[in-house]
Amino acid sequence: MIISSAEITAFIGAWLWPLFRIAALVMVAPVFGARTVPVRARLVITVALTMIIVPMLPPAPVVDFTSPLAFLIIIQQILIGIVIGFTAQMVFSAVITGGQVIAMQMGLGFSLMVDPQNGAQAPVLSQFYVLMAILVYLALDGHLVLIQILVDSFRTMPVGLDGFSGDHFRTIVNWGSQIFAGGLGIALPAIASLLVVNIAFGIMTRAAPQLNIFAIGFPVTMIMGFALVLVTLPSVLPRMGGLFNDVYQLLRNVTGGG
Repeated sequence: MIISSAEITAFIGAWLWPLFRIAALVMVAPVFGARTVPVRARLVITVALTMIIVPMLPPAPVVDFTSPLAFLIIIQQILIGIVIGFTAQMVFSAVITGGQVIAMQMGLGFSLMVDPQNGAQAPVLSQFYVLMAILVYLALDGHLVLIQILVDSFRTMPVGLDGFSGDHFRTIVNWGSQIFAGGLGIALPAIASLLVVNIAFGIMTRAAPQLNIFAIGFPVTMIMGFALVLVTLPSVLPRMGGLFNDVYQLLRNVTGGG
């Protein structure tokens, strides 16, 4: 049996080019790309997804690995994977923003802990909402939908030099405003209620200046904040699900999957 160098190059390229796109997605995607997930686990997930996805893909172009074209293809595949994973990650940024706003309103802005998704510090209340968002994400099979979008991207954006255009990046950047709009939508019920509480304390201060409003208002505001989080939680969960649906529709549009 004689195997030519072109056949070896085609065989390796068929597995190598998709591997870069899948690895880039796994490194930044929600849950998969969390700082708490070990690098070895990410590597295993990447290899497993590559072994499952590659047999379903169209033939990859035959390109010499030492040529400048191969380097450009690698950069393009990494960019596509990062964009898909980062766009999905923006939903969690919206949830963190909403939790930060509520925490500041109820006096918990000083209580910080490490965010398991990003590895940065965020208020404890934001961590509570992030954990709820992760549960919603997994309950809606969001990780499976993201993998399906990745598989579809190989058909609409096959391995090569073609990728996201300037209009696609502009659409994603414009959708980034949903980080603030979505966070405000999550925090708005609690903000409005806590505003009424603060107005009531302001009236009390004017009516009875001898009261130590700081000693009374701080614990009352915090207790009211926790009560409002509990009461508004049933309305927050559908909002999170709506954000995930919106971001997946955005990804389907920019990747050409409809």
